[in-house]
Amino acid sequence: MTEPIIFPTSSPSPTERSFSIEALYLKDCSFESPASPAILGTPNLAPEIKITLQTLVNGIRDNPDLNEVVLSVTLEARWQERVVFLAEIHQAGVFRTLGFSDPEKGPLLGAHAPSLLYPYARELLGSLVSRGGFPPVILQPMDFDALYRQHQTVPANGPTA
Repeated sequence: MTEPIIFPTSSPSPTERSFSIEALYLKDCSFESPASPAILGTPNLAPEIKITLQTLVNGIRDNPDLNEVVLSVTLEARWQERVVFLAEIHQAGVFRTLGFSDPEKGPLLGAHAPSLLYPYARELLGSLVSRGGFPPVILQPMDFDALYRQHQTVPANGPTA
C-alpha cells in the first residue's frame, strides 16, 4: 500500500512527504494570424484545430526537491489549406517534492503537475484566440494520468512499426 500524499498548509517536517506549488508563471507566449485581416469575418469560417501538448521537467540546480514543469500547448487552426492562426503558450510552475523517491516523483511531475497547469493554459489560449479576432476556443479537459501512462509504455526511441 502506498503512503498518502500530504498537501501541507505549513512547513513539513523532514520525515514527511509533501508536494507543493512554489511558483506559477507564463514562460512563453505566441500568437500568429498570418491570414489576417483578409480571413476575419469570413462567412462559415470553421477551421480545423490541431492541439499539441508537451511536458518538460527540469531539475533546479542545487535543490533536488524542486523541479520546474513546463506545459506547452500549441493550437494550429487551418481552413482551406491556410493557417488561420497559431497560438502557443508555455505555462510553467516550480514544484517541491519532499520525501519522494525518483520513481514516485515521475507521476507527480509528469501527470499531476501538468494537470494543475492546464487550466491556466486553457484560459490564456482562449483569451489569445479571442483577442486575435476569432471565436474563442474551448479546450476540453485532459486526462494527464492517462497521457503519462501512455508515454511510459512507449519505448525510449519511439514506437515501432
